[in-house]
Amino acid sequence: MIAYIDGKLTYKDPAYVIIDVNGVGYEMKISLQTYSALQDGTERCRLYTFLSIREDAHTLFGFKEPDEKTLFLDLISVSGIGPSTALVMLSSLSSGEIRHALMHEDVKTIQSIKGIGAKTAQRAIIELKDKLRKENMLGTSAPTIFGLSSSKVKNEALAALVTLGIPKNVAEKSIEAILKKEGDDVTVEQLIKLALR
Repeated sequence: MIAYIDGKLTYKDPAYVIIDVNGVGYEMKISLQTYSALQDGTERCRLYTFLSIREDAHTLFGFKEPDEKTLFLDLISVSGIGPSTALVMLSSLSSGEIRHALMHEDVKTIQSIKGIGAKTAQRAIIELKDKLRKENMLGTSAPTIFGLSSSKVKNEALAALVTLGIPKNVAEKSIEAILKKEGDDVTVEQLIKLALR
């Protein structure tokens, strides 16, 4: 229904953004790939969109690259993977890593994503491997490093994980464990990715 939204980025969070288009603010859920691709500040940007309509909510999902949106649509076509789960997948691994794992039948990598069990991982591989092999397009995503204080990194990661559906107490424990192991030099994206595994 809505192919893309082009406007001024007025708010950016690891889990969602708000884009102002002629005085109307559109809130869109995003993955860490899109978060990394967007600049800080009030830039003009275009996000390719998917509108999920359910009985209790209309949710807009935004993607910086059409390729990421295409993979998102492929993922939600799999029985058992909804838009929120697909977003978690795109936040845990890059589009290229997901495609590679699906095409090479790497159940372990797909299953390493929080919320994806063995059956769902196998179903995704069975339903998508041939389609992805035909397309044979592998993308890469480079993480962006932001100079944030550790408390801000922790708070942004926690907010994003809660928005992605992880219970707050579970997310807090996970973040603390990761920070003890990895140290304070971890980025928001890395922290969220590690917490989703």
